[in-house]
Amino acid sequence: MPARLTRRLLPLTALAAASALVLSACAPSAGGESDGAELVWSIEGANLSAGHMDPQVSQLDVSGMVQRAVLDSLVFQEDDGSFSPWLATKWEVSPDSTEYTFTLRDDVTFTDGEKFDAAAVKANFDRIVDPETESAQAASMLGADFYKGTEVVDDYTVKVSFTQPYAPFLQAASTPQLGFYSPKVLKESADKLKAGGPGITVGTGPFELTEYTPDQEIVYTRNDDYAWGPGTDGAKAPKFETLRVEIQPEASVRTGVVESGESDLTSNVPPNLVDGLDESITVDSVEYPGLPYSLYLNEKYGVFADEKVREAFSRGIDIDAAVEEIYFGQFPRAWSVLGSTTPGYDASLEGSWPFDQDAANSLLDEAGWTARDADGIRMKDGKRLSVRWIAWTPIPDDRKALANAIQSDLKKIGFEVVREELEPGAYNEQYGPKAFDLTDWGFSGVDPDFLRNHLHTDGFQNASQVSDPALDALLDQAVGTTDQSTRNQLYTEVQQWNAQHVAIVPLYSPSAITAVGERVKGLDYDLYGRPLFYDVSVG
Repeated sequence: MPARLTRRLLPLTALAAASALVLSACAPSAGGESDGAELVWSIEGANLSAGHMDPQVSQLDVSGMVQRAVLDSLVFQEDDGSFSPWLATKWEVSPDSTEYTFTLRDDVTFTDGEKFDAAAVKANFDRIVDPETESAQAASMLGADFYKGTEVVDDYTVKVSFTQPYAPFLQAASTPQLGFYSPKVLKESADKLKAGGPGITVGTGPFELTEYTPDQEIVYTRNDDYAWGPGTDGAKAPKFETLRVEIQPEASVRTGVVESGESDLTSNVPPNLVDGLDESITVDSVEYPGLPYSLYLNEKYGVFADEKVREAFSRGIDIDAAVEEIYFGQFPRAWSVLGSTTPGYDASLEGSWPFDQDAANSLLDEAGWTARDADGIRMKDGKRLSVRWIAWTPIPDDRKALANAIQSDLKKIGFEVVREELEPGAYNEQYGPKAFDLTDWGFSGVDPDFLRNHLHTDGFQNASQVSDPALDALLDQAVGTTDQSTRNQLYTEVQQWNAQHVAIVPLYSPSAITAVGERVKGLDYDLYGRPLFYDVSVG
C-alpha cells in the first residue's frame, strides 16, 4: 500500500517568519538523558566532499542542513515573525536599521573549550566578508558591500554596523550561514573548513562532528553540555547520543535503506518513488519558499540577447504538462521568480505566459529566424538557432526527464538546445566567464532579498548577466526598506520586470519530501522540510 503523504503547505504568514534553515519553533527538549541511541539519516549529499562542508562559504543548501547540528546562531525566528533568544539574550536595532547591538549569553562554550563571546562573533563575521574567504552567499547575507564592521563593545556585547539600512539582517543572523566556528579553528585551521572534519568543524551546537568519511558518512555525537538552544528557556542536549548521516546520492538507495530499517529517515525523496514505499513509512512534504527551479538565460552571450528570442523560448515549453507528468502533481508549476509560498509573491502572474507554440513561432519570425536547415532548426545569417545548456552534476533522473521534455518541445519550433552535463570543476570553468547560453537551479530562501543576488548588476548569482539600472534601483530600495508592505510592492515590481524581460524562466516549486521509519518519534521540520532533532527519540 502507498505511504502516507502529508502535504505540509505552510501559510504565507508563517513562511514570512521562517529563517532560511532555522531550527524550528518546536518546544525545546527537556534534557540529555539517553540510552546511547543512534539515529541514522540518509541524505543525497553528493557534493559535500567537493569543498562544501563550510556553510560560511558554500552555496549548497545541504551544507547548512547538516552543519546546523554544529553551528548555532545569534537569534531564532519564530513562526509569527518575531525573533527569540539564542546565543544572544537581547538586541537593539537603531531606528534607521544600520546598527544591530546584541547582548550575548555568558555561559556558552565551543566543543573545543573555547569561550563564545563578542570577540568570537567579530572573528566569524570578519572572516565571512574577507575576500580571501571567497564567501558568496553568506557574505551577501551579511550585507556584502553594506557591511561596515563588527565592534566588540565589551566581552558580551557586540555591535554590527552597516553603511545603509539593511532590513534582512536579523533573518540572516538566524541561519547557519552566519553561524559560529571556534575562534581557535579560525586562527589555526580556517583553510581546512571547506573540507571539514573532526577538530575542524567545531561550533557551540547540540552535536559535535566526531567522524567524517567523505562521500560516505558524517557522524555527530551529542554535546552533553548543551543548554543554550533556541527559545526563551534554552533547548537542552538532544535525547539521543549519535546522529549518523549516511551520504547516498542514489534516491532508490535512500528509499531502500529506510524501508529495510538500515536508516531511520531519508531526505530528498523523488515524487516518483513515494507511492512504492511500504505503508509503515510516513512521508512528509513541505514546499520550499524561495526562487523556484528555473532556467537562467544568458543575455550577454549569444542569441538570448534578443528579448523576443527569450520570450519565444519561455512560451515554447509546455511546462504544465511536463511538471504534472514528471512530478505526479506534487510540485506546482511556477509562474514567478518567487515561489507561491514566499512572502511578496505576485499571484497576478499566474497564467500570464502560458504555453503557446504559435506565439513562440511568431516571435522567432519577428526576430528574423525564418529559414530552416535540413534538421528543421531555424537559421539566421547562416547560423543555427542553437543554445548550450550547462548542468551541474550529479543530476537526478527527474530533472533529466524535464530537460528532455524541454528540448523536445523547443525542437518543434526550430529551437535547438544542446545540454552538457558537467562535473563541478568543468561547470565552474564555464560558469565563471559566463561562457554558456543557459543554466539551471533553484534557491531556497525566505527573504526576497535573494533576488538581488540573481538579478542585480552586481549580484553574485546573476547567471543571466542582467544589467538594468531601473531594476537595480528597485532591489537597492527593497533591501534598505523596513516597512514590509513597501518591500512587498517593490518585489512585485521586480517579479513583473522578469515576466516582461524573461531573464529567468521559472519551471516548478519543489518540495522537501522526507520518508520516516517507525523508530523515530517526535520528528519535526523547519519550514523548508529539513528535519529537526530537538524532540526526537529513537524507539
